[in-house]
Amino acid sequence: MADTILKVEGINVYYGNIHAIKDVSFEVKEGEIVTLIGANGAGKSTVLKTISGMLRSKTGSIEFMGSSLMRMAPNNIVKNGIAHVPEGRRVFAHLTVEENLEMGAYTQPRSGIRDDMEQVFSRFERLRERRRQIAGTLSGGEQQMLAMGRGLMSRPKLMMLDEPSMGLAPILVDQIFEIIKELNDNGTTILLVEQNAQMALSIADRGYVLETGYITMSGTGEELASSDDIRKAYLGA
Repeated sequence: MADTILKVEGINVYYGNIHAIKDVSFEVKEGEIVTLIGANGAGKSTVLKTISGMLRSKTGSIEFMGSSLMRMAPNNIVKNGIAHVPEGRRVFAHLTVEENLEMGAYTQPRSGIRDDMEQVFSRFERLRERRRQIAGTLSGGEQQMLAMGRGLMSRPKLMMLDEPSMGLAPILVDQIFEIIKELNDNGTTILLVEQNAQMALSIADRGYVLETGYITMSGTGEELASSDDIRKAYLGA
């Protein structure tokens, strides 16, 4: 049985007076792809931001590989092995592809950066071709690859992906999901937030459904994909 590497228990997160996340608990085991699905505004991105230290929970606990993240600074959370690839890609638009990747390695010793970059280029050949191109001039799909590559530069044990398919053409969505599956096959544990519930559940080991800040359902990817409630609400069936 794989070890639990991320354990979130009873977190409550507020934006001013708005109670965005309500008593949310879930876990991610080593080697899994776990997805959070739900409508826009359900709180999915807020959960990821709370794990990565950009927001704070008023209650509960967040543990990663036995260490509490509740008071840990975001840069130390990255050092501990969590990479957060944010919604909307957020690449450094005025820097080159190479410079963006270097920024992703700021927690790593300089000596390994070239090798790590080579690994990213071998996974994303398109980025190799555009290594000296300014990131803001890349297509949406290329920027998503760059955001994922930048996350990989921190050598994460857990990669959190927030809406990686957003705004991409269907052919690119397939490609991005193939890459996510491949990263997982090569040993990276994935926590995936995704509005394309069908795609997310097709690759996920397990999933949790978030509605207005609460987790309302959980199960294997297969169980959730075949649930009538989920199909009506999220799969257009």
